[in-house]
Amino acid sequence: MNTIFRKSMLSVAGLAFAGGVFAGPITAHANPVVDTKPTAAAVAVQSAKPQGEQSHITLNDEQSANVKAIIAATKKAGLPERAAVISIATSLQESKLENLGHLGDRNDHDSLGLFQQRPSSGWGTPEQITDPEYSTTAFLKGLKQVDGWQDMPLTQAAQTVQVSAYPDAYAQWEQQATDLVAQHWNS
Repeated sequence: MNTIFRKSMLSVAGLAFAGGVFAGPITAHANPVVDTKPTAAAVAVQSAKPQGEQSHITLNDEQSANVKAIIAATKKAGLPERAAVISIATSLQESKLENLGHLGDRNDHDSLGLFQQRPSSGWGTPEQITDPEYSTTAFLKGLKQVDGWQDMPLTQAAQTVQVSAYPDAYAQWEQQATDLVAQHWNS
């Protein structure tokens, strides 16, 4: 049994090494993306092309105010624009940027606020979770604990924090979130 296990491990290690040898030179010499656009496009350069089909909604005044609150909390936390993009895309998926209270029978457990955070899961009290600055700061605290969040696909970073039943759903909001951050980051 020990010999079979050892041979299996050596095979896996060999495949991993070979994959690195063959993929490494290809990716190392890939053409870099050069941004020739003004600084407003800087957020788009930080991430790859958004994954999959993109969704878009027209925002009302409350939703726009929540975008600004998420950006302000991100800046206050000392995090870059990419963190705001991930936060806004997450909120677009979870609540369409509406600060949701208890929805009765339509409520997903005890989920509340912009990020549909749950008091029973330790996110905070209902009052805290429905405060945009607090809920964003709580989300960002979780995001900072994800190793490599800055470089991973948006949906993977968001899912690692949120642990949603629909892990790929965040990706559809990346373009709108990127556009919103580019529009409001310096305003």
